[in-house]
Amino acid sequence: MQIRNINLGDKPVLLAPMEDVTDQAFRLLCKEFGASMVYSEFVSADALIRNVNRSLEKIRVDDCERPVAIQIYGRDVASMVEAAKMVENEAKPDVLDINFGCPVKKVAGKGAGAGMLRTPQLMLDITREVVKAVHIPVTVKTRLGWDVPSLYEIPEEWKPIDKGTPFILELAMRLQDCGIEALTIHGRTRSQMYQGEADWTLIGEVKSHPRIHIPIIGNGDICTAEDAETAFNRYGVDAVMIGRATFGQPWLFKDVRSYLDTGKHDSTMTTDWKFAVLKQQVRTSIAYSLAEDCGAKGHGRSELGGIIHVRRHLANCPLFKGIPDFRQTRIRILQATTQDELFALLDEARERVVAISR
Repeated sequence: MQIRNINLGDKPVLLAPMEDVTDQAFRLLCKEFGASMVYSEFVSADALIRNVNRSLEKIRVDDCERPVAIQIYGRDVASMVEAAKMVENEAKPDVLDINFGCPVKKVAGKGAGAGMLRTPQLMLDITREVVKAVHIPVTVKTRLGWDVPSLYEIPEEWKPIDKGTPFILELAMRLQDCGIEALTIHGRTRSQMYQGEADWTLIGEVKSHPRIHIPIIGNGDICTAEDAETAFNRYGVDAVMIGRATFGQPWLFKDVRSYLDTGKHDSTMTTDWKFAVLKQQVRTSIAYSLAEDCGAKGHGRSELGGIIHVRRHLANCPLFKGIPDFRQTRIRILQATTQDELFALLDEARERVVAISR
C-alpha cells in the first residue's frame, strides 16, 4: 500500500490516533514493535493557531517514528487551513490527517470531529481547502455516519450515483474528489460511540466500489492478529488501524505482523518478555515527560508526569485478566506515583501470572 510516495508495504497495520494515548513516547514504542505508520493524538486547530503549549507539544515528531501522521480537527475552513500549514512547516510529518470521526461530546457536540457528519458539505469544503494549502499527502478519518437511521440518507444537494447508495460510499467518493490520498473508516456511527460491534460490511463496500481508487483503511474492533487477517481477506481493505486494543500491550503489532507474514503467532513473546516491555514503557514515558513539558496537567517535566500518563495503560493490560481478586492491585497501579512503586506492582503481578500458568 502506498500513500503518494510513502510505501507502507503489504498489509500494513497502523496505530490509531488517540487523545492522551498516542504521544511521541508511545508512538516510538509501537513503531519499534512493527506498526507500519503511527498517528499523533488529535490536535485542535484553534488551539494550535493560538500557540497553546500542549498543542504544540503534540505535533513534535522524531525521525525514528516515521512515517508518522499528525491529525488535526476543527469546525471552520480558515482555522483548519492555518493549522494545516503550521503542522506542515513546523512538524514536517509524512501525512496530515483530518479528524472527522471523534465521537466524544466535547468535540462532536461542538460540530468538529464526528460532528462534521451532520454538516457534510462543510466537511468537504474544509478538506478541499486543506488539500490545496499543503504539499504533503492529506488523509481523512471518519465514521459510517451520524446515527444508524441516517446511513442511507444523502444530503438533498448531492446527487448520489444510484438509489440506495450508502452515505459513507457517497461521502468517500466526494472526499476522494477533494484530493485526499487515503481514507480511514471506523465501522460505527457517531451515536454508537464504541458500543456494539463495528460494521465492516460498509467498509468493504466502499473499498470494492469501482470508483474508489485511494487506499481504504479499516478501523474498529481489531483486537487480535486473526481480526486483522479477517479484515484483509474478507473486506479487502488496504490497511487496518488498531486503537484501544493497544492499551497495555504495545507488542500487539509484533504479533499481528508475524501472523500476517508467516501465518504463525510470535513465539518469542514470553510472559517475562512482556513484563519487561511494560517496564520499558514506563521508562520511556518518564524520559519523555522529563525531556518535554508534556506530562499530565500540572506535572510537566517530572517523573510523576510520565507515571500519570502510563499507569492507565498498565491498568488495562490483558496480562492481568484471569488473576483472581486483582481489582485492588489495579487500583494501586492507578494510584502509583513513582517508577519504583510501579515496578514493584508489576513484579507482583508477574509472579501471580506465572503462578496461574503452572
